[in-house]
Amino acid sequence: MITTSKRLDGIGEYYFSTKLREIDELNSRGKKVINLGIGSPDLPPHPEVIEVLQQESQKPNVHAYQGYRGSLILRKAISDWYKQWYGVDVDAYSEILPLMGSKEGIVHVCMSYFDRGDRVFVPDPGYPTYSSAVRLSGAEPVYYSLKEETSYFPDFTELKKIIDGLGKGRIKAMFINYPHMPTGQLPTRELFSQLVAFAYANDLLLIHDNPYSFILNSSPMSLLSIPGAKNVVIELNSLSKSHNMAGWRLGMLLATQQRLDEILRFKSNMDSGMFLPIQLAGAKALSLGTAWYEKLNDIYRARREKAFALLDQLACRFERNQAGMFVWAKIPDNYPDCYAISDEILYNAGVFVTPGGIFGNAGARYIRVSLCTPEEKFLESSNRILDFQARKNLENV
Repeated sequence: MITTSKRLDGIGEYYFSTKLREIDELNSRGKKVINLGIGSPDLPPHPEVIEVLQQESQKPNVHAYQGYRGSLILRKAISDWYKQWYGVDVDAYSEILPLMGSKEGIVHVCMSYFDRGDRVFVPDPGYPTYSSAVRLSGAEPVYYSLKEETSYFPDFTELKKIIDGLGKGRIKAMFINYPHMPTGQLPTRELFSQLVAFAYANDLLLIHDNPYSFILNSSPMSLLSIPGAKNVVIELNSLSKSHNMAGWRLGMLLATQQRLDEILRFKSNMDSGMFLPIQLAGAKALSLGTAWYEKLNDIYRARREKAFALLDQLACRFERNQAGMFVWAKIPDNYPDCYAISDEILYNAGVFVTPGGIFGNAGARYIRVSLCTPEEKFLESSNRILDFQARKNLENV
């Protein structure tokens, strides 16, 4: 009898994969669910980006396999983008590796550096793929708590105790993600400096996942902007959120040449490069000016106000200065956990919001609302929830 690999033990199907199937089933029965859960931009890329893809795709010489390090045109565009917006110098020839989305890069890094017996710091709450990718590599995630009362910043005293308890060298790396998903917490330069110093002191590789830095944030930051960071940091970034190109699968990995060479030993055995017209369109996207980001953020800002109103209806508590394309909110005390309120809204009002527990134990009393939905859908969601609450109140009379 054929069984699955042991590396899949403890690895379930991605939450949104199963939940979207359930929502599709509800829709097939006429429910017409409004999905305020998943962070897939509903807006298109800039028209000039689409035009580049169309024009380049018609050329007869662009359909072959591409180089494993990606197009130099795209790498130069990434280098220019990092210099302009983050104030960071990265060499287009040796320090940039284009990816088929940054999610791919998370797996590549884990498979390139971690072995069975290794341990890796993973944030709680945090992106579930960090844990899954660590486990797939054979290593074990060690969760560190991010708490509302400490602005969702790591507690370095707690981290040091964990390292000392396990023995120096047992923890190999640390995943970090600012602006943070799911909480929307922005970083500070002081935090980034502390992280780099902590990595040096404890021989850690920092893996910084940085796809949200342009959404509702006027001051994008890169961990690589800290002096000496390149020796201990791998940074992942993406065009999915910043340029509405989630389905295009365009990301990047930035690190020293040595790191890139090491990761290519794995990555080059997994794919044969990206379609060149997509890379060239990505280069065009990265050349867009301030007006692009301002227009995008005007839309998200208006949507966020509607999300705030919806969360007020649900008696949730939240910070109003969150960055990124989500709103993170604490649920009222009368619900046992986040799944209870999420399911109640889904099954009774036809509105899906993400239960915070999927991001870790620290998210058990939170929900996350995505801003990737038009304003009119937020208004309809609010009306549906009001109708349900009225029915619920009548039943309780």
